[in-house]
Amino acid sequence: MWLPAQMPALASELSQRGLTMDPALLSDPKSSLLAAIVNLNGCSASFVSKEGLVITNHHCATGALQRNSTPRQNLLVDGMLAKARADERTSGPSARLNVLTKMSEVTAQIRPVLLGIADDLARQLEVERLEKELVSSCEHGRQGVRCGLVSLYAGLRYFMVESLEIRDVRIVYAPAEGIGNFGGEVDNWRWPRHAGDVAFFRAYVDPDGKPADYSLRNVPYQPPAFLKLASAPLAEGDLVFVAGYPGHTSLLAPSAEMRQAEYVTYPEQLAMFDAYLALFAELSKNDPALAIKATGRRRGFDNYRTKHLGELEGMKRAGLLQQKLVEEHALSAFIAADPRRTASYGDVIGDINQAFDQQARTREADTALEREILMPRLLLAAYRALRMADERQKPDAERDPEYQERNVPRLKDELNSLTASYDPKLDQAMLVLALERDRARAVEHRTGALALIAGSEPSDGAISAAVAKLYEKTRLGEEKFRLGLFEHAELAALALDPDPIVSMMAKLYPELRAVILRRKQFEGRLLLLYPRYLQALLALEKGAVAPDANGTLRIAYGTVKRAPPGEPGAAMGAFTSVLQMVAKNSGTAPFNAPERVLIAAKSSSGSPYADPSLGDVPVDFLSDVHITNGNSGSATLNARGELVGLAFDGTYESVASDWAFMPSTRSIHVDLRYILFLLRGVDHAQALLSELGLPL
Repeated sequence: MWLPAQMPALASELSQRGLTMDPALLSDPKSSLLAAIVNLNGCSASFVSKEGLVITNHHCATGALQRNSTPRQNLLVDGMLAKARADERTSGPSARLNVLTKMSEVTAQIRPVLLGIADDLARQLEVERLEKELVSSCEHGRQGVRCGLVSLYAGLRYFMVESLEIRDVRIVYAPAEGIGNFGGEVDNWRWPRHAGDVAFFRAYVDPDGKPADYSLRNVPYQPPAFLKLASAPLAEGDLVFVAGYPGHTSLLAPSAEMRQAEYVTYPEQLAMFDAYLALFAELSKNDPALAIKATGRRRGFDNYRTKHLGELEGMKRAGLLQQKLVEEHALSAFIAADPRRTASYGDVIGDINQAFDQQARTREADTALEREILMPRLLLAAYRALRMADERQKPDAERDPEYQERNVPRLKDELNSLTASYDPKLDQAMLVLALERDRARAVEHRTGALALIAGSEPSDGAISAAVAKLYEKTRLGEEKFRLGLFEHAELAALALDPDPIVSMMAKLYPELRAVILRRKQFEGRLLLLYPRYLQALLALEKGAVAPDANGTLRIAYGTVKRAPPGEPGAAMGAFTSVLQMVAKNSGTAPFNAPERVLIAAKSSSGSPYADPSLGDVPVDFLSDVHITNGNSGSATLNARGELVGLAFDGTYESVASDWAFMPSTRSIHVDLRYILFLLRGVDHAQALLSELGLPL
């Protein structure tokens, strides 16, 4: 997953693979190609018209669809199409679309300072201070500009990323669930796939072209660039690129991190996902409104559950930890072979192992407190109010970066958006489950929440009764109350607040603060160790090494390629088709395609989007391009830089490539031809086709 600045070094190889566009288009984030690639609420997306039209994945539209759904009009199931601009629906106050404008290196302003600090916590606090200083300078007097500090190579290099942040984002089109999520969790991370995983949004700004909150007076944003649709059909063996914002990979991580993931983190998360997914299923059975509220979390947990299972299987099957240990043995020998390297890097691997061993003493309880106890929406709202009241006592420059004034509007929007996913019955049940799971831990690994809420060894009945008492008289479910608390409450007064959840959280708050400080201390230690480890590793590797993904713009490339021999679908080629989807359709979820797509499928072989070699319209295709979470919705481009599809998934057999890239890695993309088939022949989106520059 290469940085644009690294692409010129790859130009010769790309030319041999069939590149026909100007390589400079891939190296400049502000080029007429890359300027169209944006970040939408943590997904990747792209502008595809001069009127701010954005294309991304259907599963990236879950939040917007959930917000606009009711049991009587369930857009999550039925999909939606705005026939006119006035019909486009807001994605909610927390929606953000970021258009990258600049990325500049600031390593010299950070690394020397950090190297001079001996205390781990002080080092982390100093990097936060520097971050606040640099961000404040970057954003000062620039309306709508959002800046952020990011590190590459685990803190070896630092960059300031500047983006235009658009806050009025409206959903334009999403197919029915039986199209966009055809196959559901059964097919998730699997090949062959037949999902039309696509959605369209539109970005809006005020009449002066500045980012603004949702308003009917706002106008479509005029982007600096937008992608062109493919002018020639895609075929197996073709060169393809994925441009987007991948979230996180760990290819350069040390063995200590991999060991923790394989033996601790993933097994813990899988157990948590199983417990909560069972709860969601039980509560949703006869409650359509609750089912809608739980959709986002249910799909997210389902997705990561399957991915982590695949990662664990892949790690063990390929012996990735053993490979990493062999690599680190070679790295240690490389360091020891030169006195200068020994002086620079020392026993950095042993030091990292020691840091992880120390973190393990409190990690289980700390993780449970932040991850599970704060998972219920009202407990998170109470925590936000307490933390804001605590931070408000400090000058803005001394606050935690997340609670500075520049981030207060985001936090308020989060509290506003809570209504779309809050259900009292669901929230209480999640807290009950969190406390029951806490009770099941060894005493030394429990959080303080259990004893505080229900006693040290409570029965199931006692836990349920204690939680019911908390929720009986709370007002945090009222938007006005929780916003008022967040904006005006004083820390000392919150402990005496009559709201039972607020007063309980005030008692738990010192433990949460201690967790935060332990986490910052651990991060501060790694700020010293990880760059040293990466510096040694890069010296050993030589040549170009792509930094691990961290939410910054990246470009990955490969070819359209069928599944490796012996893996599912290997004999069928690199494409699936509409008629295959029809054959797979059973009429029962998740294989329940709407009647309108089944009707259109009867003439799919004669469609203008049919592929002659398939005799049908392609639905999804495989490539050996490396993607990860965050790449969802990424533009898939051909050798001419034209849009040929959207990345949306990887195969189960290759998800461990987040830890070690393998030639067998495969990614799954929805084909542009299927997207156009849906717009034209299934959902009759003539206005969208016209805006995309296609004949009606």
